[in-house]
Amino acid sequence: MIDNEFPPLRETEIPAEPARRRHSVGVRIGAGAGSVVVGGGAPIVVQSMTNTDTADVEATVTQVAALAQAGSELVRITVDRDEAAAAVPRIRDKLDSLGVYVPLVGDFHYIGHKLLADHPACAVALAKYRINPGNVGFKEKKDKQFGAIIELAIRHDKTVRIGANWGSLDQELLTTLMDENHQAENPIDARAVTREALVRSALLSARRAEDIGLKRDKIILSAKVSGVQDLISVYRMVAQRSDYALHLGLTEAGMGSKGIVASSAALAILLQEGIGDTIRVSLTPEPGGDRTLEVRVAQEILQTMGFRTFVPLVAACPGCGRTTSTVFQELARDIQSMIRERMPQWRQIYRGVETLNVAVMGCIVNGPGESKHADVGISLPGTGEAPAAPVFIDGRKVKTLRGEAIAKDFEKIVEDYVAERFGVKTGSNIAK
Repeated sequence: MIDNEFPPLRETEIPAEPARRRHSVGVRIGAGAGSVVVGGGAPIVVQSMTNTDTADVEATVTQVAALAQAGSELVRITVDRDEAAAAVPRIRDKLDSLGVYVPLVGDFHYIGHKLLADHPACAVALAKYRINPGNVGFKEKKDKQFGAIIELAIRHDKTVRIGANWGSLDQELLTTLMDENHQAENPIDARAVTREALVRSALLSARRAEDIGLKRDKIILSAKVSGVQDLISVYRMVAQRSDYALHLGLTEAGMGSKGIVASSAALAILLQEGIGDTIRVSLTPEPGGDRTLEVRVAQEILQTMGFRTFVPLVAACPGCGRTTSTVFQELARDIQSMIRERMPQWRQIYRGVETLNVAVMGCIVNGPGESKHADVGISLPGTGEAPAAPVFIDGRKVKTLRGEAIAKDFEKIVEDYVAERFGVKTGSNIAK
């Protein structure tokens, strides 16, 4: 008997939910309408970074606004020289005049202490400073210059992300640990020593910042590498040894599908384990490509894993020999594009619209069933099927579309459904 082949399901065998979020100290970044909280149980925050020359105010404002419009809740900008630092307050003012209040993070390397001291308006306009303990200064200057930035952050009441990085690791610390490992009775792999150096660099720098006077609720840590397995290992170590808020991300994820897959693989594992308070997907854009792609990928990682909801989901079948027509592919693309274009307005007037679920299916095999599971679904005819497309709303077939205008008709149905379900209940004709 088949029933006897399987033991009763025990509670421990039920598929697990994501692990409980690691406890971390909450950090508020920015003030007013654009402020966000990272850690402390707050929703995981999406951030991004511009690739414009920060000294080019108009280009930087345009890109920051686009990233914020796409859903980036923090945007980092490079502050590498006097001209860039001088531009920061103008960038902040222009963004505010456009109603874009996203907090700006200044990315400092080598001379951050000097730029912040020489340009106090820049120090005020930024919501957070990002510094790398591996290149904040060298030899005898390192502690002095690190301390100068921390003191400026305290003076201006700013948050600091201490971001250790595999590619610019503190060489003195690494050399010390390598020497100790070489002399050990049972030395470990050199790569493991490097991971330990990265973790210690971040934690020791955070401890020093606290000793100088920066409060724990002003500190965020990151320890980035470009390898997936190394990243997972490093963040597990940091998470076990501290309760600082953590920023996750591969330092160089790569371009296209490689970057998306690598970021998804690494971040998904850590997030599933409850590790991570804010994320960035560091994609290399195609020449002239859309910088906002990294924001959409970060959102989709969080949404598909069930941590946050940003935009309505469009489920679409992958296609097979039954779906030789490109109609369902074009409709899936058009519906997805329509939703993204409409979301800025929908979000303002339709509360909860981001939970909408739409299905665009290509044939009769799974089409009707999948469509019934969606809020709004359509099953397009496959090869050899009658040229008719049944539409399902809340699990019930409400009409069948035919003819050349199926795509336009279905878009109208989705629009009407959104207005009826998420707007003021005035009635609609979507089921007629």
